[in-house]
Amino acid sequence: MSKNLKHFLGTIFMSALLLTSCSNNDDNDGDILIRPTAEDFNQLKEAALENLTQTFQFNTDDGYVTLTSDKGVQISISSSCLTLNGDAVTGTIDVEFVELFDKGSMLTTNKPTMGTLPNGDKALLISGGEFFVNATQNGAALETNCGFQMLIPGDLTGGVDNDMTLWEGRVDQDGNLAWAEVDEDAGQDGGIFGEGDQYYGFFQSFGWSNVDRFYNDPREKTTILVAVPEGYDNTNSSVFISYDGEDAGLANLDTYDANTGLFSEHYGQIPIGLECHIIFATEDGDDWKYAIKAVTIEENGIITFVEGDTSIATEAQLTTIINGLP
Repeated sequence: MSKNLKHFLGTIFMSALLLTSCSNNDDNDGDILIRPTAEDFNQLKEAALENLTQTFQFNTDDGYVTLTSDKGVQISISSSCLTLNGDAVTGTIDVEFVELFDKGSMLTTNKPTMGTLPNGDKALLISGGEFFVNATQNGAALETNCGFQMLIPGDLTGGVDNDMTLWEGRVDQDGNLAWAEVDEDAGQDGGIFGEGDQYYGFFQSFGWSNVDRFYNDPREKTTILVAVPEGYDNTNSSVFISYDGEDAGLANLDTYDANTGLFSEHYGQIPIGLECHIIFATEDGDDWKYAIKAVTIEENGIITFVEGDTSIATEAQLTTIINGLP
């Protein structure tokens, strides 16, 4: 064998070793991190919301119409109250409707039940249903000058709870939703009351609304911190808290410190001794990547997720998993 040929084969052999070494390091040591973008994660949540959106259509000639959702909620709208830029409308009306009664769907659509306290802090709400109602004509959003009504069967919420009140959803610049209570005592229109085995709701505007009450726990409260796998932050992942024993409430950690890489519940509203499940959620190739840890809350505790804790699931699978938590 010539010296040139030996040199050529030796070069090939060394190159193969180098490539193999790099590949192993990437796989085992995580030198190359493939993480979803914020757009990837947002599209996953938007797809979940679209999958749960019901559509209806009616004509203004129909007058006062009642639409019935998949779960039996009745939405009653007066055609004569609908306006576009202050003017009455006629013709075909399109209605979009979303109903969320379980924490699995609340997670995948990024609609946790966090209510705003009078001082601006946020705390967990126990929900009797989250709803989105939107009326449009030819793609243009309509308003109502006399509101609309909903009848919500109590068996969808575990029975009628007369401590429930009406809340409005407010979406911030990052697309995150928080809830503000409708204050009837301050003259705000709209409200909710239970009678028999159902709720009667009166809503003054389209958009997000919620039938809720604050979670009540007399124990001392604390803050907690959550560390997530490398490469994730509040733009491409979320952290939620599922309180054991509560089927219709989902808290989230809505702040993130880029310097420490930690998500935080910084309001100090988590009961010490609470048994709960902390959930890390993100996107992976149009599926959900998630991890769940059973936790008993300790004062100023830190919960850590690593890549090895995570699994992959479809939207339907993750919804079932979250709804199956205690």
